[in-house]
Amino acid sequence: MTRSLIRVMTRYSRQDALRILQISPRQLANWERASLIPAKEQYGFPELAQLRTLRELDLLRMRPRSIQASVQAMKAVSGLSEPLLEAAVVCTGAHLAFRHSGTMVDPISGQLFFDFDAGGDAASRTAAVSLSMLPPARNAIVRSEELQSLFLQAVQAEEKGRKQVAMETYRNILAIDSAYTAALINLGTLHYHQKQYARAEELYRRATMADPTYVLAFFDLGNVLDELHRPNESIEAYTRAISLTPNYADAHYNLALAYERKGERRRALAHWQTYVRLDKSGPWADHARSQIRQLLSREKLAITHRTACFQPRRYATRSSLKLVKLAEPASA
Repeated sequence: MTRSLIRVMTRYSRQDALRILQISPRQLANWERASLIPAKEQYGFPELAQLRTLRELDLLRMRPRSIQASVQAMKAVSGLSEPLLEAAVVCTGAHLAFRHSGTMVDPISGQLFFDFDAGGDAASRTAAVSLSMLPPARNAIVRSEELQSLFLQAVQAEEKGRKQVAMETYRNILAIDSAYTAALINLGTLHYHQKQYARAEELYRRATMADPTYVLAFFDLGNVLDELHRPNESIEAYTRAISLTPNYADAHYNLALAYERKGERRRALAHWQTYVRLDKSGPWADHARSQIRQLLSREKLAITHRTACFQPRRYATRSSLKLVKLAEPASA
């Protein structure tokens, strides 16, 4: 009975999973198409851990097909049903290696790898990417169970309205791993809602430095910079988010607002138009269309006004033109 209750309490919707793990709907769809994660409307802890591993591999530019090939090969040679959960994962180039039962193996090539603390020749020591060789911000190892557990506890505390408990838990996570980007973002957002904008900015900036491909970090940084009335910096942050994810509708929306506040209407118009292409219905889309109509109306009036000023002079100039026959050049 207790186990059943826990499962019910720890289910997360697709949107929750996207928010918690900071992955895009397109990434999730790609992994589903590659059969790396089953298509579901709700996820439990195991699926969240699996999605987190896939996100780490995506940061290393591992293609879903390559991951799938390695996973299927590992299932065949090891008997593991979920290699991404049951073994540690190492990126060795085009393939994945899995560490399991004291051995690291590339299941596609069948090659075994070992961690060489001493001895062996240089070629052997560089034959595989050891866990310790991977850059800390880009390692493809599943986060420790302690950090995963703490993070999910913090999220649950947030959902129950226990904000202070959640904040303290996020701080505990960052004391263990100062570059845990999801914790940086969520703690920053809690400070943001408490109008502690300077602290929120600090945390968001740390997230952008920990992971320069973390789209949400730049988006949230833009929001807090907007609250701090620093429009140029907020525009820069939103622009960075869009450069990473061109179809990020919310970033286009906020960037359009930022340009409007600066009086740069044409730039605002471009982003309003992009937003309504990406989000075709709902109150935000309605507001964007209203802004487009207003901006186009203003632009039309401005064009009409300029035409009225210049038209008389243009016709006057044309009416005063005369044809002049050039003199024939003198013969030698």
